[in-house]
Amino acid sequence: MALLLCLGLTAALARGCLHCHSNFSEKFSFYRHHVNLKSWWVGDIPVSGSLLTDWSQDTMKELHLAIPAEITREKLDRVANAVYQKMDQLYQGKMYFPGYFPNELRAIFREQVHLIQNAIIESRIDCQRHCGIFQYKTISCTNCTDSHVVCFGYNCESSAEWETAVRGLLLYINKWHNLISPSFTCLEPPHLANLTLENASECLTQH
Repeated sequence: MALLLCLGLTAALARGCLHCHSNFSEKFSFYRHHVNLKSWWVGDIPVSGSLLTDWSQDTMKELHLAIPAEITREKLDRVANAVYQKMDQLYQGKMYFPGYFPNELRAIFREQVHLIQNAIIESRIDCQRHCGIFQYKTISCTNCTDSHVVCFGYNCESSAEWETAVRGLLLYINKWHNLISPSFTCLEPPHLANLTLENASECLTQH
């Protein structure tokens, strides 16, 4: 089974991902300003308003990802359009009975969290279809800037491809992290053909 090794996984606090979409500010400004028209019960208004105001930061709290929150533009568009469609449908209705509107907002929020989780993880898993170092363009949910994710795919079809892939990995580590030294005898060419992920990890941690 193909394995995936993701490089450079650093923890980062982020506000969420949806706020990086170009229509987020306009859409959620409308939702916040019209929330007082959606429920017969006055108690629903501050609850719903708080849900909308804290949408982005609450999203990151609920993602629970062990990898950086970086999403491709294509997947961000897909998630955002799905959320906007649900929200627009909710706002098309007239006033709702007490408790209904904030409950629907929470349901949309939870669905959005799952969509973002799946989008980020799906891109990482797609890396296993490659052999060696691979990268793809993303948007950082920390500050909405362009970024990229670097992965190492283990889906190599021959020992020659595997040796080339490992050499590429070593060059990458040497260039960006300055971790390789002459003492890494376990990663020298004679050992590459039979090198496994476990052996590579053990070799790196011992030096």
